[in-house]
Amino acid sequence: MKPAFAPMPTAEVSRKFAAFEFSALLLALAWPFVSDAYGTGLITEVLIFAIVAMSLDLLMGYGGLVSFGHAAFFGVGAYAMVLGSIKLGLSPWFGLMTGVAASGLAAALIGFFCVRMTGVAFFMVTLAFAQLLYSGAVKWRWLTGGSDGIGGMPRPHLFGLSLADPALMYFLSLAAFLMSLGLLRVILRSSFGHALVGMRENETRLRALGFATGRLKLLAFTLAGAFAGLSGALYAMYNGFVSPDALSFGLSGTFLLMVVLGGVGTLVGPAIGATVFMLMKHFVSSQTEHWLLVVGIVFVCCVMFFRKGIYGLVNNRRQGE
Repeated sequence: MKPAFAPMPTAEVSRKFAAFEFSALLLALAWPFVSDAYGTGLITEVLIFAIVAMSLDLLMGYGGLVSFGHAAFFGVGAYAMVLGSIKLGLSPWFGLMTGVAASGLAAALIGFFCVRMTGVAFFMVTLAFAQLLYSGAVKWRWLTGGSDGIGGMPRPHLFGLSLADPALMYFLSLAAFLMSLGLLRVILRSSFGHALVGMRENETRLRALGFATGRLKLLAFTLAGAFAGLSGALYAMYNGFVSPDALSFGLSGTFLLMVVLGGVGTLVGPAIGATVFMLMKHFVSSQTEHWLLVVGIVFVCCVMFFRKGIYGLVNNRRQGE
């Protein structure tokens, strides 16, 4: 007797997935021309947050390192961008690179201590360092503006055109997202990426094979921090403002929610999770002040019924067609 359905061959699944990605790219390129300024700005935010969600998935989904303080690197990138432009008078483009570098350096320094921990101790230490940076941003008012934040940074120009144009800012964010997605895929398909997954599955066995797992963790932590810094710098460029909220535990929790909602260990899944979360935030919050309750219900349903997240659910259905 033949089964009710046969699993789709891997090559066929890959072709359908490539077609889906191509269709999504076409839609993304056409979006500013079919949407208004509000819709373009909304998807710009989605793209920015998708980058930091994917960076956390590098740690959490592939390295098995659950960080409760990932917003620290997002915030460092944002502050470096704004402070470099306003306080030091640097070019915003140089400020963008500074944000990435500062976040990568902060991640390397913090990771140096964190990677020595495992399990609960690891994510508690990441949370402690993030809260330390948050407290510093609140108390160092002379530098950060305290709880009021610091703003007034004008959007730069690109090819003679101002990024105050929503469409131009959108395309910059889209380019940064595609670049981040491409680089992360290259990283995960490299020997380092395979070793990272091996460490997630069985760190003791990988260490017995001669791998320096501490260095693997530190490198993954640093890379994730650098990508989070890119997202934070773009967010600061988009808003022209940054406050201690960019370093808060609440934002770290939001990033975790995006990853779990979309699908841990899928890379594309966290981007989908960021999209769903941001759309719910904007549209549900316009209907009720209890929008977080709706997000919580969706999150609980995903954890209980869709353990692989939204991406895993859709992918399983497509394979079963």
